[in-house]
Amino acid sequence: MEHYRSHVLICAGTGCISSGSKKVEAALREQLTQKGLDKEVKIVETGCHGFCEMGPLVIVYPEGVFYIHVQETDVADIVEEHLYKGRIVERLLYKEIGSHEGIPNYKDIDFYKKQMRIILANCGHIDPEEINDYIAIGGYEALGTALTTMNPDEVIDEVKKSGLRGRGGGGFPSGLKWGFARKTPGEKKYVICNADEGDPGAFMDRSLLEGDPHRVLEGMAICGYAIGADEGYLYVRAEYPLAIKRLRIAIKQAEELGLIGDNIFGSGFNFHLKIKEGAGAFVCGEETALMASIEGQRGVPRSRPPFPAVSGLWGKPTNINNVETFANVPQIITKGADWYASIGTEHSKGTKVFALTGRINHTGLAEVPMGITMRQIIYDIGGGIPAGKKFKAVQIGGPSGGCLPEELLDMSVDYDSLIKVGAMMGSGGLVVMDETTCMVDISKFFLSFTQAESCGKCTPCREGTKRMLEILTRITEGQGKEGDIELLEVLAKNIKTTALCGLGQTAPNPVLSTLRYFRHEYEAHIKEKCCPAGACTGLTQYNISEVCKGCGLCTKECPVVAISGEKKGLHIIDQEKCIKCGACMAKCPFKAITKG
Repeated sequence: MEHYRSHVLICAGTGCISSGSKKVEAALREQLTQKGLDKEVKIVETGCHGFCEMGPLVIVYPEGVFYIHVQETDVADIVEEHLYKGRIVERLLYKEIGSHEGIPNYKDIDFYKKQMRIILANCGHIDPEEINDYIAIGGYEALGTALTTMNPDEVIDEVKKSGLRGRGGGGFPSGLKWGFARKTPGEKKYVICNADEGDPGAFMDRSLLEGDPHRVLEGMAICGYAIGADEGYLYVRAEYPLAIKRLRIAIKQAEELGLIGDNIFGSGFNFHLKIKEGAGAFVCGEETALMASIEGQRGVPRSRPPFPAVSGLWGKPTNINNVETFANVPQIITKGADWYASIGTEHSKGTKVFALTGRINHTGLAEVPMGITMRQIIYDIGGGIPAGKKFKAVQIGGPSGGCLPEELLDMSVDYDSLIKVGAMMGSGGLVVMDETTCMVDISKFFLSFTQAESCGKCTPCREGTKRMLEILTRITEGQGKEGDIELLEVLAKNIKTTALCGLGQTAPNPVLSTLRYFRHEYEAHIKEKCCPAGACTGLTQYNISEVCKGCGLCTKECPVVAISGEKKGLHIIDQEKCIKCGACMAKCPFKAITKG
């Protein structure tokens, strides 16, 4: 057995790889060899550690020293100072906002110590391409427990008792869903893991699959045993090549050890897994469209009932959950339903992983207990709003969710509370907006996404979202008119009540929520022909005040020659030529150019 005095963990999730972690790893191997330390120090490539804003990330054990923004040019210092001489490289340590004091251990950083990492516990700490790393920390113990000490009904009862609800968006009780599939007669049944994850700004499922794939496979196998299925599919969008690669490795390793395949743990239970790569259609996140895609058909929804538990993949009883839902299952079996149910609120148990993006200091993944407030997520974990800007809104639940204002920052983040205020948990995308964000424009952004991704099968979604988008576009271009707001509301409510699938029914949510909380911005665009946030170029005008010294810098900077004036004299902007790029305002040293 090999023994090492130190382990260096390098984040090899998609985010850190894109910012250079592979070069860091190569440089580290070279430096360790040169110093003769390659037999004493082991390099471990891990999945995403969650603190994406700070990547590439490197952790040195046994000390647990956490280095951020590590580049290949920093490797020599880490090897020479830390690994050779035992001195921490202070300049690479994380510093809290407003502090000059470096924090050596990641556990002491607010971003991490305010979280409750259950699902993400292994991500960033194990090699996702080495099954023995997963087994060493209790991996597949839950599957063994279920197969050798519990019958299928007992497994389902434990999941029901835990209060686990689907993390894919709807929040349907998982144990109840499994129970439906179990009770449906049939010799052939399927388990499907929905890893399509099409929401803008969402990357929770991708990071879980990249960082801890075996946890998801184990959860699926336990589900298969519970409902009587011997085959499972992981539906992963093809834009996640690293997740797919690591899933293939994980399945192969699990098969080699008899943890996936025939007669698992000598129980007589067989379970085989396949990967289906999706082409990236947002609508394939809807379960019936997803199944059609697996079957080789066009990915469009179908009417329900029958529900998948009765007639799903190829007409057989099928259970579908998303990545995060399955990742919860092993912990529920090993630690018990009562333990899991002790976390969260009365009707929303456990934790939830959120992808923090937008105007927030600490972008990344945060796992928090249900019932935490939005303020705690955004400020205590996310570090607040950059550049001293004021918080304006947060979009939760992706294109199907809603935009919530500042007065709701202290509300409990759980399934029921979010529905009451016009939003939804969704898969966990959380986009933060500051005072420079126009809420009409953000509604247009999300609606343009859902309109483009509509499968076109039903008229309300296909035509209704198109009409809504046309109205929003008019408003942001200064051509809004009286009655547009009322028309948007009528169209939105009709789409919600008549669209075929959940994606169409929730498409108007961003518009309805912004109308509910930011109606004054719509009215300003229509009645006053102005954008309060100054974000809509069609309603923005740049002007030069008398503070102008006539230096001519703005004239040189303007790409369309829209500014004129004598040297040392007041300059003017030709509004018909101006393309509202803002280059002149950024260049002016006297702050003589204003936007309004």
